[in-house]
Amino acid sequence: MTDLERYRDEIDEIDSEIVRLFEKRMKVSEEVAEYKIKTGKQVLDPVRESQKIHTLKEKAHGEFNSLGVQELFRQIMAISRKRQYQLLTEHGIYGERNFTTVKHVPLENATVVFQGVEGAYSYAAMRQYFGKKIESYHVKTWRTAMEDVTNGKADYAVLPIENSTAGIVADIYDLLMEYKLYIVGEQIIRVDHVLLGLPNAELGDITKVCSHPQGLAQCKAFLEEHPSWKKKEVENTAGAAKMVSETGDKSVAAIASREAGEVFGLKVLAENICREKANSTRFIIVSRKPEYEEKAGKISICFELPHESGTLYNMLSHIIYNGLNMTKIESRPIPGKSWEYRFFVDFTGRLGESAVENALRGIEAEANVLRVLWKLLRYRGVNLLCWQEFRNVSFTVIFQTVRYWTIWRGLSIFMSPMRKLSGQKRISFFSV
Repeated sequence: MTDLERYRDEIDEIDSEIVRLFEKRMKVSEEVAEYKIKTGKQVLDPVRESQKIHTLKEKAHGEFNSLGVQELFRQIMAISRKRQYQLLTEHGIYGERNFTTVKHVPLENATVVFQGVEGAYSYAAMRQYFGKKIESYHVKTWRTAMEDVTNGKADYAVLPIENSTAGIVADIYDLLMEYKLYIVGEQIIRVDHVLLGLPNAELGDITKVCSHPQGLAQCKAFLEEHPSWKKKEVENTAGAAKMVSETGDKSVAAIASREAGEVFGLKVLAENICREKANSTRFIIVSRKPEYEEKAGKISICFELPHESGTLYNMLSHIIYNGLNMTKIESRPIPGKSWEYRFFVDFTGRLGESAVENALRGIEAEANVLRVLWKLLRYRGVNLLCWQEFRNVSFTVIFQTVRYWTIWRGLSIFMSPMRKLSGQKRISFFSV
């Protein structure tokens, strides 16, 4: 037998003993959980865990082993908590949820507000999602739309949250935290920008182009072919078309939809100006009522974390450990807190399912703040192009993204593989 073979045999024996002791420890943890259930004690005792890890670190020899023991027992304790959360669910003890289950969300005869004007992509999203049996009106800003739903002036608001080419609409994520509204649906619209001008204008007449910042970003390659053109940002693409129509200046053009051109009597000066074929925008439908359809199958949450090593991994591990499919993660800085972030995460599942309740219970107990933003009540879309890339990404890619982000913050994260991502309908909670 070679030295290597002898060392491997020795490691195998040690590993078998570790497994035996781990299972013995988990058995005791289950007994602790039963005691906590009977006495009403919380699963997480951060003071006890901190003291325990400090004691165990002191028993290790050398700095490397001390850090290794710390990381090892943090994971063991995290696994123990997850098992205790499972036992709480098995005993019928659920977290408080203020959501009401309905067979179908009432959409007909609703009042719907959208940002922009007729001809905007948000208008098209509203029509595709709700149909024509509604009352609708438009406002200038996303904030006004959120306020109108909050105050009861409108039942729903239609808001853009992500474009497959230009990325997220950051302001919408921030507004979702500011206003206590609930996402009840989403609509995906294929974005097909054209360059619009006055009926008497030609492409050579153009010196200035106006559009929403996202529209300008999505047509960046086309605009770079015309470096002399000045660019002007406006509130929305349809508003840009309206402005061109009202100015009467044939040197001004708008990047907007073909439908916006028809609404405002403009001429198409250039087509296919967005070079990204899979250019789609995802719109969300928000309501002040915390309702979700019983068939909803995707949940959106937002949580804030303490500024400590490994906290992001600990939150995501509740999703992974319970076999749930994470389909999206975004981060936004927390106003007034330097280098602290809140995270927006989507994952598949239904309220009431044990795996979902276990994950939510763990995140709620260990995060600074948890809000369930929505359970997707109803999904409609022209296509799923904006999700195509993400669905085909393995968890290795997500791991690298999170890893690099956390290295930048001085964190240490280790994540395990996850299955391919998929899903359509969702729930989103924000329960603070």
